[in-house]
Amino acid sequence: MPHGTLEVVLVSAKGLEDSDFLNSMDPYVLLTCRTQDQKSNVASGQGTTPEWNETFIFNVSEGTTELKAKIFDTDVGTEDDPLGEATISLEAVFLEGDIPPSAYNVVKDEEFKGEIWIALSFKPSENRSRGFEEESYGGWKNSEASY
Repeated sequence: MPHGTLEVVLVSAKGLEDSDFLNSMDPYVLLTCRTQDQKSNVASGQGTTPEWNETFIFNVSEGTTELKAKIFDTDVGTEDDPLGEATISLEAVFLEGDIPPSAYNVVKDEEFKGEIWIALSFKPSENRSRGFEEESYGGWKNSEASY
């Protein structure tokens, strides 16, 4: 299982559903990688084609398989409107190391609601020894301990 650092570059979105009838939307993104949440800046007044160009860093550990990007529209005085979300498998970035900015489908209620552009890069931890897996099973190496 990969351990290391995942760098997420939140580039932009397009084709989002407009949830504000009188004003331009003020979208932001909540990124979730397992138990870690990070929130982007609000793209004030950028409507259905916001640009963020922000970088986020997540620590990757056992069991990390996907990144979720939930898009919201900021509303003053009421709860923020959910615009949709994208679920991004991390398998490719663990194998390749870098994924250039790519479009991921934004879905809400099982319907296509636009796309979000995200770049990914993964740097494995350097403190893992090559024999780590072998040692983690125990066996004869642990049998010499004095009790």
